[in-house]
Parts: sequence; C-alpha cells; structure tokens
Amino acid sequence: MGMNLEKMTRNELLELRANVDVALKAAERRDRKEALKAAQKAAAEFGFSLSELSDGSSKSLKISKTKAKYRNPSNHDQTWSGRGRKPHWVHEALKAGADISDMEI
Repeated sequence: MGMNLEKMTRNELLELRANVDVALKAAERRDRKEALKAAQKAAAEFGFSLSELSDGSSKSLKISKTKAKYRNPSNHDQTWSGRGRKPHWVHEALKAGADISDMEI
C-alpha cells in the first residue's frame, strides 16, 4: 500500500481510521455471507439443511437447570439450588439467626 503514516496529519489519520472501520465491517459481512454459502453447500452434500444440523447439536449441548432447593422467605422470587456460591440473601438470613432448613422449599 505504500502509505506513509508518519507524514499524515491527525485529521487525515482519523479519516483513514474511519474508512478502515467501514471497510472492515463490509469485509466481515462479505465473509459471513461466503461462509454461510459454503456451510449450506456442505450440509446439502449430506442431505441436510443448516437449521436441521444446528437444531440437533443445540439439544445435545443444552444444560439442564437445577431445581431450586431454597427460597428467600421475604422474597419468594429469589431461589437458590444449593449449588455454587450462596446468594447474598442466604448470607443475610443466616447472619440474622435463620437456619438453612427454614428456607428449604
């Protein structure tokens, strides 16, 4: 490209940066379209559509949510499964003298 950035003014550099950002976004859109076409073609060679392939894979990767085991007595919308870090409301209730079994669902 042979551009000498050292000799450009600040305004010229800012304009160049803006033009590069626009060009990068356009290139990304172009690349995404090409990648999608290639993926569709590859899936079609095996007799599938992309939606058929993505539906099957997402089901196998789905993480099941653990049922809530504890509920905040003062706000029933707040629950906790008993896994991971204790929520703030659990700590506060225990500090206030509550027993963890009092919060079981």
